[in-house]
Amino acid sequence: MVKRRRSRGASRFRIGRVSVFEHHGSWWVYYREGDRKVRRRVGDNRAHAEQVAAELNAQLSAASPTMFSFTPVSVKQLRTDFLRHHEDVLRSSVHTIRRYETATQHLLDFADSSGREAMAHELSVSGFVHYLRHLDVSPNGHPNTAKRRLRDKGVQYILEVGRSLFAFAQRQRHLPPYADNPFVGLRLDRMRIDDAKPIFVFDSASELRFLKAADPQQLTLHFFLAKTGMRPGEACHLLIEDLDFDCGWVRIRNKPELGWWIKTGAERSVPLVPELVAVLRRLTLGRDSGPIFRRPKFICAASSQVAAMNRQQMGQAVRARVAQVAAAKQRELSRAEQLRVAQSIWREAGALDSDDVRRGFIRVARRAELSDATCPKSWRHSFATLLQDANVDPLIRQITMGHKPVGGNGALGMTSVYTHTRPETQAREIERALRTWPRSLEFILQQTQPTHGGV
Repeated sequence: MVKRRRSRGASRFRIGRVSVFEHHGSWWVYYREGDRKVRRRVGDNRAHAEQVAAELNAQLSAASPTMFSFTPVSVKQLRTDFLRHHEDVLRSSVHTIRRYETATQHLLDFADSSGREAMAHELSVSGFVHYLRHLDVSPNGHPNTAKRRLRDKGVQYILEVGRSLFAFAQRQRHLPPYADNPFVGLRLDRMRIDDAKPIFVFDSASELRFLKAADPQQLTLHFFLAKTGMRPGEACHLLIEDLDFDCGWVRIRNKPELGWWIKTGAERSVPLVPELVAVLRRLTLGRDSGPIFRRPKFICAASSQVAAMNRQQMGQAVRARVAQVAAAKQRELSRAEQLRVAQSIWREAGALDSDDVRRGFIRVARRAELSDATCPKSWRHSFATLLQDANVDPLIRQITMGHKPVGGNGALGMTSVYTHTRPETQAREIERALRTWPRSLEFILQQTQPTHGGV
């Protein structure tokens, strides 16, 4: 029921516990929320003001937070809640949470630079951007590494995480009502990238040059990456059970019991050309389990019982080790701690680490005098470019690379929904593309030196 106050005229009335009044051509609401007096301008339209007042009155009657209420929170507490939300609610990967933790640490450092506890709704985003632009960091996070300024893509990523952080703050009502996410106004999609690390893409000649400079231990690994377009981390976590020599396929699968997931979570199969199948047969000769690619100096049976285990047995070893460590600590292990235990099992099985792949790639590139080749991800860029040059269907490229479609149904729209790529079509198209660079395939067949499980 709307109660009007005659003494104030038609410009002031009440809806339950909320007073509505006109002031200087605008409509306002006034009410008490606990011991706090609240006055808010709601617009120039009386009907809208009545609607807002009715909603506020219902919220006050139900003793729930009103639309104009918010709980101020410090940047430090907001960061803690955000990371805990990804850990406990969204169950984001441990690596994703680590990246968010690193990115938001810069925001926390900036907030603490004021000398007092900074509140999230008081953060100066423009000041934070200025802070990032003049921040010196260690590229690999090691304190003894020479520091440099953040690259544009690094700044962009930190600001994107900040945008997600404050979107979370909005949902939790930690920002003032009707306040926009302060990071949205930065227009990060239009941010200029001037100092990005250059991407090196191999051609037929430089690929052969690189492979000729590789020692026998490195040759098989990098030839594999060049002809599958696989991420280095995926190659490091391949087991012999993932290979199908007879049909010529390798299966990239999540291995949750071993603490490893594909970056996008999407499993896929990649066809192998006969030359690569022959090389992998020699590499795994005498073994039917364990990682495909092992550390060069790894001594299998003499140094580790895990070396001869299959996937199921490795999973049992991880669970046993987790239980053992948890008993020693007398508490349940966190996901990060469980991941470290799983990594120790991979290590004992002789598996390569992604850092081993990167360091080996740089050494070979230096011997080949390819100074611009600094990252093994160049193989993935080169593989995708080669498929494009060979006019391989975009859907087949997407499936083989393991990329997620952009948007609901991807760039092909409903066509991608109705198209079902047959394995034989995928294998035929990938082999056709790879044979446009025949020199490296011929070279690898000439390498007849026997291997003993190294890469």
